[in-house]
Amino acid sequence: MTLRKPSRDRGRSRNHRPVGPALLAALAAGAVLLSGCSASDSAHDRSSGTSQEGGRRAQGGNPAPGPAQGTPGTTGLADGTAEGEDDGRRTAAPPADYLSTFALDVDTASWGYARRTLADGNLPDPATVRPEEFVNSFRQDYRQPDGNGFSVTVDGARTDAADWSLMRVGLATRTGSGQDRRPPAALTFVVDISGSMAEPGRLDLVRKSLDLMTDRLRGDDSVAIVAFSNKAETRLPMTRLDDNRKRVHEAVDRLRPTDSTNVEAGVTRGYDIAVEGRRAGATNRVVLLSDALANTGTTSADALLERIDGARRDHGITLFGVGVGSDYNDAFMERLVDKGDGHTVYVSDEEEARGVFCDELPAQVELRARDAKAQVSFDPRNVERFRLIGYDNRRVADDSFRDDSVDGGEVGPGHTVTALYAVRLRPGASGHVATATVRWLDPDGRAPHEESGRVEASALTGGGWEQAAPRFQVAVAAAYLASSLRERGGGWEPVPGAVGLGRLSEVTARLAERTEDPEVRRLSDAVRQARRLLG
Repeated sequence: MTLRKPSRDRGRSRNHRPVGPALLAALAAGAVLLSGCSASDSAHDRSSGTSQEGGRRAQGGNPAPGPAQGTPGTTGLADGTAEGEDDGRRTAAPPADYLSTFALDVDTASWGYARRTLADGNLPDPATVRPEEFVNSFRQDYRQPDGNGFSVTVDGARTDAADWSLMRVGLATRTGSGQDRRPPAALTFVVDISGSMAEPGRLDLVRKSLDLMTDRLRGDDSVAIVAFSNKAETRLPMTRLDDNRKRVHEAVDRLRPTDSTNVEAGVTRGYDIAVEGRRAGATNRVVLLSDALANTGTTSADALLERIDGARRDHGITLFGVGVGSDYNDAFMERLVDKGDGHTVYVSDEEEARGVFCDELPAQVELRARDAKAQVSFDPRNVERFRLIGYDNRRVADDSFRDDSVDGGEVGPGHTVTALYAVRLRPGASGHVATATVRWLDPDGRAPHEESGRVEASALTGGGWEQAAPRFQVAVAAAYLASSLRERGGGWEPVPGAVGLGRLSEVTARLAERTEDPEVRRLSDAVRQARRLLG
């Protein structure tokens, strides 16, 4: 189905889109450089205007599904519904087509901030709840491919809602080649030292994180530090580590909170330093560490993105964002990251910081895929309706799937990406339900590749979701929690089959015991806290 143009401008050519604050991507890039973290530290197109017939192979050498034809004369909606059909909550009707296309996303900040907010005894603002980031914050069980690119796993299970199932599209990349074999990195850390960063768990956590990263980086890596409050100041020019680690630690230790927050000044100076210190053949990143509570200078994401557009387009410098603080401007950071095609994480304590710097960040210096997009083709003979859960800002026009000038997501090694669909099957459905295809560009030569996976009706109509594999249950539980938190704000249709928080608490408690995964235990705690707050 052709979806509305997202705020991330996914339908625009790379030559015209604003390059954005992959703020956190820079951070992640830095972490990518880390080594020495112990196991116990772990946290967590269609071708432009043309279609392909079934069995025909795309440029990447893998079969791509032909686009399913919609019902003539109907108007499709973004969730796969159409006007005139009663779903029990609103009228909707058969979609104009049976395609769903989105750019891949590995952000997790929405989950991290919601968990912190619930732990503090408060409910998160529904506008900050992004279901796909909840789902993608948990380890999955997908097989890894042999080389660059992705494996594709598609499965599903029934829900409690009549005729509705949940379908999981899982993509995975191969783990990294190792600290010694990655390219060197040139990282510019842009650190918020405004007065709001004085709260415990903000600047103190940033300093600990930077010290941790400095000790993990290789000698041939380079680091620069820019601090900003009401103005920006270069605290350390681009410096090759080698014998200079003590100098870096001293610059980090001198970071102290001062005045107001001028994000514009910090990001602008950071990019100036990154361009000046850019190293050929290295991974060049800007990493923004902030609570994003901008109150002076230019405080709109669009204006900031205009300033960094040229640096990314002309020099390949990307931006990565790390959010901190109980009073965190998620909306502002999300706008920056969405517009800038970046990644974002949120950390609230040392354990999470170690997870970011030991696990997530190291997965950012190397790349497995550029401009990655996914397209799911549903079979209209068996599918009556479908709905992609989340990814509101990642939707891509269906006919841009194989247009490689249209921006997708950048994905590093060892990443998994999960998309959940609510699927309403037709009575007596059997056989093929959907084919999911991921398209990406090779990180170096930019050659296009595709990989596909398919699912049959039997996989969606067998057992209920609580009898499915544990990791499938975790993904569903995360989506149901996000749905409960999101629907308080209105304008959000609950995920079909969503269970009450009491039952969800029982399910996640069992999953925490079964998986012995600390992050699943945090999910169980968050469900329990949400149940208490929502009554």
